[in-house]
Amino acid sequence: MPHDSSQPPARERLHRVVVIVDENSNPFELGCATEVFGLRRPELGRDLYDFRLCSPQPRTAMRDGFFTLTGVAGLEATDDADTLIVPNRPDVEVPRRPAVLDAVRRAHARGARLVGFCSGAFTLAEAGVLDGRRATAHWQWADGFRARFPTVHLEENVLFVDDGDILTAAGSAAALDLGLHVVRRDHGAEVANAVSRRLVFAAHRDGGQQQFIQRPMPAVPDESLAPVLAWAQERLDAPLTVSDLAARAAVSPATLHRRFRAQLGTTPLAWLTRERVALACRLIERGESRLELVARHSGLGSATNLRASMRRATGLAPSAYRRRFGPGAG
Repeated sequence: MPHDSSQPPARERLHRVVVIVDENSNPFELGCATEVFGLRRPELGRDLYDFRLCSPQPRTAMRDGFFTLTGVAGLEATDDADTLIVPNRPDVEVPRRPAVLDAVRRAHARGARLVGFCSGAFTLAEAGVLDGRRATAHWQWADGFRARFPTVHLEENVLFVDDGDILTAAGSAAALDLGLHVVRRDHGAEVANAVSRRLVFAAHRDGGQQQFIQRPMPAVPDESLAPVLAWAQERLDAPLTVSDLAARAAVSPATLHRRFRAQLGTTPLAWLTRERVALACRLIERGESRLELVARHSGLGSATNLRASMRRATGLAPSAYRRRFGPGAG
C-alpha cells in the first residue's frame, strides 16, 4: 500500500527507564524513581520517559515487609531498558540474586545507562560493572564497601557520581539529586527545573555527605540565606560581588562565607557562578543564539567566559548545548 503522506509521523519512542525491585528493596528510593521518571508531565505538554517496574519474582516483599509488590513485569523487561535502575537494600552483606546480576551485566554490555541509589552501588559492584570505575555510596557503608570492592574508586564526600554510563547516589534523599541530574542531562536545565518545582525540591544542591553527618548544633543558628539568594537571583546580570552579597545580608564577607558553607556547602562565588550558568542555559534553551547577549544577560560577562563556565558546569560548549537542548532539538 502506498504511503499516505497526509498521515502524521509515528511518535518517537520515549527513553525507557526500568527499575528492578527485589526482596527487601527500599520503598523511598522506589518512590523517588517514580516521582522523577514515572509521572505524567501535563505542565510540560509532553511525557519525558517510558517508566516500568520489574522484579525477579511475582510477589516482592518490600523492606521489613512494609508492603508487597505484585503485578509488575519479570526481569525480561530489563532487556529493552535505556536506563536501568538497580535494586538497593539495607541488607548490604546479603548477596544479590544471580538473575538480577545477570540482568545488570546484560544491560551494561549492550550500552544501557545504569543507576544505583544509595546501596544500589553494592548491586552494581557485585555485578562487576564498577571495576576501575568511580562511584559513591552512603557514608555509613563506605568502609565496608571499600573492603569488599577494592577496585572501585569510591568517592565518599559527594551526593552523587556521574561516571558517564554508570551513575550512583550516596543516600536516600540523594536519589532525588541524581534523578534531577539525569533529567537535566537528558532534557536540559529548563525541564529539570520544572520537575524540581513540582517536587518542591532544589534543582541542584551543592556540597557533599559531610554536611549531613551528625554534628553539634550551634548555640545560635545562622540566619537563613533565602532573602539574599532571592535578591541576587533577580540581579544576575549585574556585576555582583561577594562584598555586594555580604552588604545585602548585613554581615562581613567572612561571615557570609561561613553561612554559605554551613547552609549550602559551597562558597558565595561558586553559588553565584552556578546560578549564572543555569540562567545562561535557560536563555539558550529558549532560543537566544547570540553568545555575547547570553553572557551579558546572565552576568558571565563575555562569550569567552560563557564558553569556559558552561564547559565546566555542563561538559558542553554553548553551541553543543544549543543543538542538544535548544528549540527544535531532536
